[in-house]
Amino acid sequence: MKKSLLLLSLLALLGAGCSSTPLDAPSEPSSSNYYGVDAATAEALGLEELRGNQLLSQRSVFFDFNKYDIKPEFQDLIGAHAQYLNNHTPARMIIKGNADYRGSHEYNLSLGQKRSVAVKEALNALGVDDSQIETISYGEEYANQECQADACGQDRRADITYEVE
Repeated sequence: MKKSLLLLSLLALLGAGCSSTPLDAPSEPSSSNYYGVDAATAEALGLEELRGNQLLSQRSVFFDFNKYDIKPEFQDLIGAHAQYLNNHTPARMIIKGNADYRGSHEYNLSLGQKRSVAVKEALNALGVDDSQIETISYGEEYANQECQADACGQDRRADITYEVE
């Protein structure tokens, strides 16, 4: 009798502990429109501009083999992102440095970091505050292992993303 009463009590507790709100039910009304943020936040971050501007939609700066200096053809792209960040101070950017598969793991991590920092410093020179930018290096983690020598140019890059994406 005691065992069945104890078992019944445990089942009741277990059933009560499992009740929850369905995942698709919103906890409170929201007027989200971009990336799951509300309209006021989307406006403060200029997400409309971020999505609609042709230069801002370009998110990669490419580098030559074993180099981390920014080529002149990427100055307009960096300038557009700097202007966006200067106009939308709540916005936060993440720059992800990458390298191709050649070189040691440590070397490629270092090179990827130098590439992301080079883009960050170019943005800083255009007035962007340090607190708006984070740098990361992936080294060769996302490199195409099947490319051959100069065909690996797509791997030698710094990718720009924003926290809201």
